[in-house]
Amino acid sequence: MSGAATTPNEAPIPQYPQLLGHPKPLWMLFMTEFWERFAFYGIRWALVLYIVAQFHGGDGSGQAPANQTYGAYLALVYAAAIFGGYVADRIIGYQRSILLGAVIMAAGLFMIAVPSEQVFNLGLATIIAGNGLFKPNISTMVGKLYSVTDERRDSGFTLFYMGINLGAMVAPLLTGWLAEQVFGTTQFPSYKVVFIASGVGMLISLVWFWFGRRQLQGVGRPNEGGENKARVLYTAIGALVAIPVIYFLLSLGASTLQWILTAMFIGLGVMLLVEGIREGSKQRDMVIAMLIIFAFNVLFWCFFEQAGSSFTFLANEIVDREMFGWTWPVAWFQSVNSLAIITLAPLMAWLWVAMGRANPSIPRKFGLGLLFNGVAFALLWFALSALVDNFGKIPFWTLFMVYVIQSVGELCLSPIGLSMVTKLAPVRLVGFGMGGWFLSTGIGNNLSGIFASHVSGAEGMTVASAASGYEFGFWALVIPGVLLFLIAPLIQKLMHGVK
Repeated sequence: MSGAATTPNEAPIPQYPQLLGHPKPLWMLFMTEFWERFAFYGIRWALVLYIVAQFHGGDGSGQAPANQTYGAYLALVYAAAIFGGYVADRIIGYQRSILLGAVIMAAGLFMIAVPSEQVFNLGLATIIAGNGLFKPNISTMVGKLYSVTDERRDSGFTLFYMGINLGAMVAPLLTGWLAEQVFGTTQFPSYKVVFIASGVGMLISLVWFWFGRRQLQGVGRPNEGGENKARVLYTAIGALVAIPVIYFLLSLGASTLQWILTAMFIGLGVMLLVEGIREGSKQRDMVIAMLIIFAFNVLFWCFFEQAGSSFTFLANEIVDREMFGWTWPVAWFQSVNSLAIITLAPLMAWLWVAMGRANPSIPRKFGLGLLFNGVAFALLWFALSALVDNFGKIPFWTLFMVYVIQSVGELCLSPIGLSMVTKLAPVRLVGFGMGGWFLSTGIGNNLSGIFASHVSGAEGMTVASAASGYEFGFWALVIPGVLLFLIAPLIQKLMHGVK
């Protein structure tokens, strides 16, 4: 229960009212995250298509730079979480970080509606700055509702993950419909409407948390001595100063950015390890285990995030989307993953509890995530090698099922990862550790853009380039997945009983 006794290192947890077996504030955070994810995923399907159409005249040669911009954008979104986590831990607290991040992110979403490449990239930089303050801290707030020993903790994170995916499912359906059916056509979607609708969603998230935060009963407020509201002003000024820096990083290109992100990850790992050593050998081992898992997390997201880049071009050009005289919109493929998550998440949450002692360890759940992702790429490899019709198209069901299979892998890995960080990170740097989780995801996302640019090639995606790329993806996922299964007992030993 949320009011259960805490470990010596934990802050006391209020006696929250319960709703559907969980602390009531979980559902407020659920809906706050729903609207933030609506905003974030509302633009996801449109970004690479918009970049090619608006800034490259619709030419296939624009696919590679669009993929790299998309990957770099996602990478910096997650890398910024490091700083957002630190700001929340040490400066203004979690609640204020979430509110400030929501304001900045909403501004960026409205900016990208301006049809100028410079303003567009500046808008992306603004979204990145805002999301860095928002994203790691709302996830950390979920962990603060439960004692580390509370058996409902993993289930709570899985339910929270459903909120993420509800927003992510609704957003492409609505923004795609508005862009193609209301304000544009299937040939010329109105991308400006996509971006504006997403900005409105972010404003709803802001208002929802503003009024709902009272339920938290002070949890997530600034630490003692940090209540000074001037700190919020200084943080806002710092975020505004950071926006042109982020803009510059976006302009460097994915390859240069990869070196920077890798250096950041090494620095973060050293800081977490130093803190772990300071707290003793047990905490040191737990940090080492967490960092090993982070490395495998990079691989998963490198290939999972093809969904917003190369898979989008695949759907637009190589997948046969005609069904009974009706064309399945490209945007709607983005909702398949979320629909699968919503359908399967309760079953997975029940399964982990029902398995009892047979419940796979955290490392083996991550291994399963990699293997399911690999199976999805095997299906695409097969379709592009054996199922191409006379028009150069592959069946609709193949890409549809790729999203479903990847969703199973995601459920094995992503919600478990959020919970893992709150258990393994040094208690004084939980938000920073959550930032590390998102940085490893960001590195994978940047690599996803680089990989997607190779899949598209110099002149745009072809059946041959896609088949070759996705074959590589299969091997790059399956081999590490098997390796992780083999070394799982060693990692579990380092985790000192954390499950």
